[in-house]
Amino acid sequence: MILQNFRSLGRARATSGHTSAAVRTRVLTTALTTVLAAGLLAGCAGTEPAADTTLSAASATSASPSASASADVTEWSYEGQDGRTALDLLLESDPSAEVSGEGEMAYVTSIGGRAADDAAKEFWALYVDGAMATVGAGSLVTTTGQEITWKLETY
Repeated sequence: MILQNFRSLGRARATSGHTSAAVRTRVLTTALTTVLAAGLLAGCAGTEPAADTTLSAASATSASPSASASADVTEWSYEGQDGRTALDLLLESDPSAEVSGEGEMAYVTSIGGRAADDAAKEFWALYVDGAMATVGAGSLVTTTGQEITWKLETY
């Protein structure tokens, strides 16, 4: 492309009577513009930075969440609090969590930026002190000291 610009500018010089200084300036301007545009496009072509799947102590809320240290979040834990639902505490510990429905009918679809993949038959399972919960997150009223854990599982 740059070579084509040089050739066309040379032909323009021969037919239009431009001075060689003006032609050189036009050629250099075209070449510089092309290089800068290519660099800008290459710099913008990258993807967004990967989400950090670990949670630092400085960002921990009163729910004391913790995420697994794997490339994709597959587990999320926090401590229960007297009178608060597992769903309320999840949304507090991970504001990016996604939920379908609300209250007792809430169904968690994404935690820590990791959505359960329906095609892979994945879902976020809720555990209390190591045992699978018998009610949904919107119905599960926690107590202080309970360990609430979400695990990405398949069916």
